[in-house]
Amino acid sequence: MKLCLKGAKQIVQVVDNGRQFLTGDAMKRLAIMEAVEAASGLSIVVDEHGNIKDLGPDAEIENRYAKSSFERVLDVTGKTIVPGLVDAHTHPVWAGDRVHEFAMKLAGASYMEVHEAGGGINFTVERTKAASEDELLGLLMRRLRRMLSAGTTTVECKSGYGLEASTEIKMLTVLEKAKKNLPIEISSTFLGAHSVPKDKSAEEATKDVIENQLPQIANLVAKGTLQVENVDVFCEKGVFDVDQTRRILQAARNFGFKINFHGEELCQLNSPEICSREFGCEAISHLEEVSKEGIEAMSEVGTVAVILPTTAYILRLKPPPVRQMIDQGVIVALGTDFNPNAFCLSMPAVMHLAAVNLKMSLAEALVASTINSAHSIGRSKTHGSIEKGKVADLLVLDAPKWEHLIYQLAGHDDVIEYVIKKGQVVVERSKSVLV
Repeated sequence: MKLCLKGAKQIVQVVDNGRQFLTGDAMKRLAIMEAVEAASGLSIVVDEHGNIKDLGPDAEIENRYAKSSFERVLDVTGKTIVPGLVDAHTHPVWAGDRVHEFAMKLAGASYMEVHEAGGGINFTVERTKAASEDELLGLLMRRLRRMLSAGTTTVECKSGYGLEASTEIKMLTVLEKAKKNLPIEISSTFLGAHSVPKDKSAEEATKDVIENQLPQIANLVAKGTLQVENVDVFCEKGVFDVDQTRRILQAARNFGFKINFHGEELCQLNSPEICSREFGCEAISHLEEVSKEGIEAMSEVGTVAVILPTTAYILRLKPPPVRQMIDQGVIVALGTDFNPNAFCLSMPAVMHLAAVNLKMSLAEALVASTINSAHSIGRSKTHGSIEKGKVADLLVLDAPKWEHLIYQLAGHDDVIEYVIKKGQVVVERSKSVLV
């Protein structure tokens, strides 16, 4: 066996019945194992493949595996174990920060005003195009290590700062290199339609994505050079309208990609009610301006709402109607939206913001950062909960209750003692990051 954890006070399974997502009131009811007596604890056994083999009271596990040998045994007496966190939305491959824009936003400039002044996405595009693969990989590795140290074991990562085929492919190639160099698990997303290039109209950019970029990406996926799972579009007034978004998403579906797009962030364009029903979208992100009808469509189809509390906070946007979404049965997930505009690498901080600003309960925030976020990228059969047969992605918290992970704003460095990916300790607080 690869690993045995013993003595835990609490194991937060999130679900214990094989469910692949939770909605409504079920989001408030976590499956939790508690040590019955102060003198005894709970154990988890991880097999040689990095999957959860067994879990239960120490005495029962010790008896069942008395003849087994383990590569490592961790004494986690009095501590809490939760699933590794899944970040459902990030933009981590880029060069050139936008710290100078932060003051503009604080002074009242809107997102689109910054964009129209030559800042925003296009500012990053220029610097990302100029950067080498090695430069981008170095920046990405540093960011992913910080995500790992904050408890993220699986992350969705987008391209999108190229806006033309060669740079988009360069970004996706950098993600492939990172997959081989770090234990964090990456779900790659192609976002060639992130913005309209300066030398093109939105219609010309749409045509380029459909006829040029997507076919090249699909060809590289077919050859095994790239592993891209999702296609994204920034559907927004002044960027790609609903018709252009529909055409790009249809082309993506034709190539067999999952659909996971930006919608209803700054304006209400009714993209969820159109695109959810038409394409059965796996996920839509942002949704600050989503309509009642859009919420109904997402609930009906099973499209995941990926909520990004950092963006609404930093841009001072109207908060997305998360309570209404949960009440109407939408699958709600959380992501950091890490990018030059929202520089946050910590899912615990995101959960804290979701609880305080978006009025999610602590249990709902954890569900949205584990089983539901795993579902948004098609991994909830194997990730997002602590159940037999699932991948052993685990966090050991130096706390008697799991709530400390969210309660202690910016306190994950002190709370998270071990980060475990596929049964391997990849972050140990006393030794910092091991990878």
